[in-house]
Amino acid sequence: MPRLKLEIADIFRRYGPAWRRANAGHVSLSQLKVMSAIEACRTEALGGHVAACTKCDHRHIAYNSCKNRHCPKCQGPTARDWMAARAEDLLPVEYFHVVFTLPAEIARIAYWNKRAVYGLLFRASAETVAALAADPKRLGARVGMTSVLHTWGAALTHHPHIHMIVPGGGLSPDGTRWVSCRPGFFLPVRVLSRLFRRLFIEGLLALHQEGALTFFGDHEELTDTAAFTKWLAPFRRTEWVVYAKPPFGGPEAVLAYLSRYTYRVAISNHRLVSADANTVAFCWKDYRIKRGDRQKIMSLATPEFIRRFLMHVLPDGFHRIRHYGLLASATRKAKIARIRGLLGQRLPELEAQERTELAPLSLREPCPCCGGNMRVVEIFRRGQKPMSRAPPREQAA
Repeated sequence: MPRLKLEIADIFRRYGPAWRRANAGHVSLSQLKVMSAIEACRTEALGGHVAACTKCDHRHIAYNSCKNRHCPKCQGPTARDWMAARAEDLLPVEYFHVVFTLPAEIARIAYWNKRAVYGLLFRASAETVAALAADPKRLGARVGMTSVLHTWGAALTHHPHIHMIVPGGGLSPDGTRWVSCRPGFFLPVRVLSRLFRRLFIEGLLALHQEGALTFFGDHEELTDTAAFTKWLAPFRRTEWVVYAKPPFGGPEAVLAYLSRYTYRVAISNHRLVSADANTVAFCWKDYRIKRGDRQKIMSLATPEFIRRFLMHVLPDGFHRIRHYGLLASATRKAKIARIRGLLGQRLPELEAQERTELAPLSLREPCPCCGGNMRVVEIFRRGQKPMSRAPPREQAA
């Protein structure tokens, strides 16, 4: 028997009002905005349009998306557009996937200081890779990186980490040649881990000296510089989790991976199993199991599920996807063109020259009945109802 379709929006609409009342004064404005956006997404509250097929009589209503980056329903189209742009940057070389993770206790500090510590996580991980790659004893080249921040574990716990995609090589210091890494090997993981640990701890101390960190509960005493320095000391001796996965099977595999990871949210709708006023059940993968079936069902109290989802709301304006080195936005196109020339790769033809332009107000998706072109015949605003009679459609406008 097929499972009933359930969405985060359904949980927020049904049980969000009671949760907001119970947690009044303890929920940030950003979190409240995310809840409201997800609740209104693809409903009459945001308006929409009526589309009609130019070949048959098919018509449907498409309600507008909220386009909030934390909404599970809005990430697909955004990811596709982003991936189309990134496809032009891919090189005919090996790509490596490196992950940088914070110790649990430091992750707790990060939760209280998201903008400052997440930003430091980006910088420290990028500086680590750039510094080691530039070392003549390692690669001796300037490399490029695409970094993606995830703040969650499989069970919606707070687990900030960086997924970094790095081409297997870089430009020589004088920019005249491409320096490839050894096949199947980028940089030594242990050296990456220890340099990352040092750079991050130094950066965290600098943030503390600037007064950029806030502490709560049992950690309030860490406001004192001496106490904070003493608290950090043990982390200088522990091994931090940094690991590099085997290289991707080619540029296509890189795109496939990025399409899954770049615009992912804490939990997608398809993982939800059931929800009521007391409990929300969802699928999760237990990575502690080395062999066998990792898929399990977790049940959380509904208020706790909502709390865990909202703990992953990022600060307003904070970028969770960043490019560094050769892939930095300011110089990316020129550097990519130069590298392609050094590798003897022909420049790709612009897709825009080959693509047939759509007429104004035409939709990308064809008619579901005959495959004909769909045209917008009516637009209605927030709170309005369409004049045309047509069945609603769940696809984003």
